Amino acid sequence: MVFTPYLHFSGNCRAALDRYQEIFGGELVVLTFGDLPADAGPPPPGVPAETVMHAALTNGDQLLMGSDDPGGESHGPAEHHHVSWNAPDMGEAKRVFDALADGGEVQQPLTETFFSPGFGMCVDRFGTPWMIVVDSPTG
Repeated sequence: MVFTPYLHFSGNCRAALDRYQEIFGGELVVLTFGDLPADAGPPPPGVPAETVMHAALTNGDQLLMGSDDPGGESHGPAEHHHVSWNAPDMGEAKRVFDALADGGEVQQPLTETFFSPGFGMCVDRFGTPWMIVVDSPTG
């Protein structure tokens, strides 16, 4: 069973997913309300055409999705939730953690723990909370 994070943003979904693509690689597909076909009906009133209706970042079997909240009610991902990403080694974990923390806030520095060679938590500049976990060498 695979669970896929779907993040909501307050108008900066494209910037966030562009940044995640820089960090994780992969292919990014972004659909805006301006991309709606004519037969789909008009976008919600007052929603700018560049507002992201749906975005998907895929890299192998990994998928991260998101959109802007056209009502403007979203203030980033919900509190008490994190996107967790497993790194194959400490070097890759540090690269990703540092990139996500850049312009954001470190909640727990990336360090060895009893359950992992490396674990850290941060909130990125877009308000997305992240947990980075290094895969245990023993499985």
